[in-house]
Amino acid sequence: MAFKPFTYTGLPARVVFGRGALQQLESEIDRLGARRALVLSTPEQRDQAERVAAQLGDRAAGVFDKAVMHVPIETAREARQVAKELDADCAVAIGGGSTTGLGKAIALDSGLPILAIPTTYAGSEMTPVYGLTENGLKKTGKDIRVLPKTVIYDPELSVSLPVGLSVTSGMNAIAHAAEGLYAQDGNPVMSLMAEEGIRAMAEGLRRVVRSPDDLDARADCLYGAWLCSLVLGNVGMALHHKLCHTLGGSFNLPHAPTHTVVLPHAIAYNAEAAPEAAARIVRALGGYQNSAGAALFDLIKELQAPTTLAELGLTEPDLDKATDIALSNPYWNPRPIERDGIRGLLQNAFQGVRPA
Repeated sequence: MAFKPFTYTGLPARVVFGRGALQQLESEIDRLGARRALVLSTPEQRDQAERVAAQLGDRAAGVFDKAVMHVPIETAREARQVAKELDADCAVAIGGGSTTGLGKAIALDSGLPILAIPTTYAGSEMTPVYGLTENGLKKTGKDIRVLPKTVIYDPELSVSLPVGLSVTSGMNAIAHAAEGLYAQDGNPVMSLMAEEGIRAMAEGLRRVVRSPDDLDARADCLYGAWLCSLVLGNVGMALHHKLCHTLGGSFNLPHAPTHTVVLPHAIAYNAEAAPEAAARIVRALGGYQNSAGAALFDLIKELQAPTTLAELGLTEPDLDKATDIALSNPYWNPRPIERDGIRGLLQNAFQGVRPA
């Protein structure tokens, strides 16, 4: 196999993985030289955040439970102010992408170190990518300051994640790896991680659907999430992520389900221009199809996850506006970005048409 030239720079991150790993949180705070942690969560995960704060005792500065999707800039500003008022010198983000994203928004402005405790499979915890939504538009960027200093993966914490959310969160992770396979700045190390991440996540999700309390299945999913998010943190993304940021930030669609619905269609759009990536995706999913888009669509159907943008709340008149927004800023993609092609992709995703 002939390799194209590449440059690879590993990102600095510490991972603590295993059942009961949460018990190491205080010692990980010590490693950072920190003394007071602000615990972040969504309103729905307040109880988990309170338990973490109780575990930390006097080391907990307080709990901020206002994390929401797409990180509205107003919420980020409020969290930064609370951290300052409570004299917090680190933040512990427990939850999924919304909570980790809020932690990153705090770090971006203040430099406060973040410790992430993922309870979903979204993968934001391993990346220097951040996003903020202001005036209905989501803007993303990369900054090494927002990368969590330590990530604690404890399968016991994801057992309570409902099956439906587990599936869409896992498909979100698979999307990171799938696009990483044809990234402009990709490399062989990331491709290996991406394929293994897709395989582990798909297998783990199948087992979680059959037995939600299976800790080994949950561990497989977290392992897959870790690999997929490493890919996201090290290489650039393309069409799929651009479309999902457009649909999420401008139409307030739920983040992980939107990734789930759009992924087969974005991969199908790029498959001819990125045949090696498509072949790796097919192989990672068991090799039963000759189409990466169809293989992903069939996996989503098997896992009983959403397959249409319509069921997520998008309306047909929204499709033209979404196309305009997605085309408004040029970005790299293995296949040229063409209006008719993108409009057709969104139409198929809106209706849930299985890619050929």
